[in-house]
Amino acid sequence: MHLPQVITHYHSQTDLPFQNLSELGGDELVQVLERLNRRKADNPSFRRVFGKRYMDLRRKTEAKLRDLFIARGGKPERQSPHYFVLGECAWFSGLYPDPATVTLDWRSLPRDQACFTYPDSFVSMRLGAEFGLPAEPAQPYHEKAFFLDELFDVVAEHGLPDGATDDDYEGYHKRKFEKYIEVQVWSDRPVAAFLGA
Repeated sequence: MHLPQVITHYHSQTDLPFQNLSELGGDELVQVLERLNRRKADNPSFRRVFGKRYMDLRRKTEAKLRDLFIARGGKPERQSPHYFVLGECAWFSGLYPDPATVTLDWRSLPRDQACFTYPDSFVSMRLGAEFGLPAEPAQPYHEKAFFLDELFDVVAEHGLPDGATDDDYEGYHKRKFEKYIEVQVWSDRPVAAFLGA
């Protein structure tokens, strides 16, 4: 079994990496979301969806994931993580007309500062139905925060998700979604060289 040795953070070249919406509040969050949605309307090659209830779902998902991680012995330093995918993911790259990446060797990360979900945390934490999204059938890997040293066992049992691009990204958030393994880094230290770059 080939397991990628890196994790990848995708972002638009027009944005700095590791810009986290969960760190924003009030008017600043409203303005940033309006800007992102205007950009998508002006250029459909920006495909990320930020609906009216996106932040509510995201914050509930992050809180549940963080609690699960702590319950397993994780020691997050952040309220919300920095997001990566295991290996490379053509689908995620296709969210942007001008994708840029940051990669890290996941084996270098402190055990109690990083975890992963199978697949994306929105799917894995199973809160989408509360927000009008289709509920996917529960899987044994859902609602779990795995340590990175469990990657080999989880991938051996369930395989690697198919991260191929979609022919049409429209409505992707309402379809079955198992495109990648998401890795969450709960500390600024591993990405300090890229923050505010």
